[in-house]
Amino acid sequence: MTFSTTAAERSAELSDRLQRVRTRIRSAAAGSAEPTLIVVTKYFPASDVELLAALGVTDMGENKAQEAAAKAAETSDLNLNWHFIGQLQSNKAKSVVRYASAVHSVDRISLVHALGKAMAAEQQRRAEAGGLPREALECFLQVDLRETLDPGAGSGSGAASGAGRGGALPSELPGLAEAIEAEAGLRLAGVMAVAPLGADPREAFARLRGLSELLCRDFPGATAVSAGMSGDLEAALECGATHLRIGSDILGPRPPVR
Repeated sequence: MTFSTTAAERSAELSDRLQRVRTRIRSAAAGSAEPTLIVVTKYFPASDVELLAALGVTDMGENKAQEAAAKAAETSDLNLNWHFIGQLQSNKAKSVVRYASAVHSVDRISLVHALGKAMAAEQQRRAEAGGLPREALECFLQVDLRETLDPGAGSGSGAASGAGRGGALPSELPGLAEAIEAEAGLRLAGVMAVAPLGADPREAFARLRGLSELLCRDFPGATAVSAGMSGDLEAALECGATHLRIGSDILGPRPPVR
């Protein structure tokens, strides 16, 4: 939102963009269960979160820990579900579990342990303050799909997947799933991936669907598939995505980073 845009004008713009995205989703879903729409508010102000909430959006996504914590605190009265979708340093786990309902970027054992420890500390903090315990943190296993689509890509555990996208190798998913299941405060939700740059998103998301089906054989409750952004949501829905992460097509071009 520019300095000359009023709240009413911005709300109208967001409403129009949101309706267009929802129309695309309904068309692509073709009668299937409607996915969870996560609006990614990275670099946009908390005032946009408030306007989106007034338009009926309940799930917000962020991928910068400091920005997410501040925005969640500023809008804490709106009863929103916050999804952390970016690469997460283990030392930020304690902050994230205070507001996030889900983390979509679990890609290494050390992060699983950090989140489990942070959840235990958060539950104790709430109990000592006389508050209610929080629900289990939903964890999505982020998969690096590059090797499955290009065996010569060569990536390791938690390696960068182009533009710092991260992700575990498919072979690492069972171990990560077992680690999550062993932590009392965590719940294995399913898998997440970003289509590799330059790859056919349908091919990428079809591979993710196959990995999801394999995971569900041993972990039947891990049915969620977080896939699809502004440019490839149709491909993601065609391949069974249950969660979409949409930013620019709803909020517009990102404002300059200061």
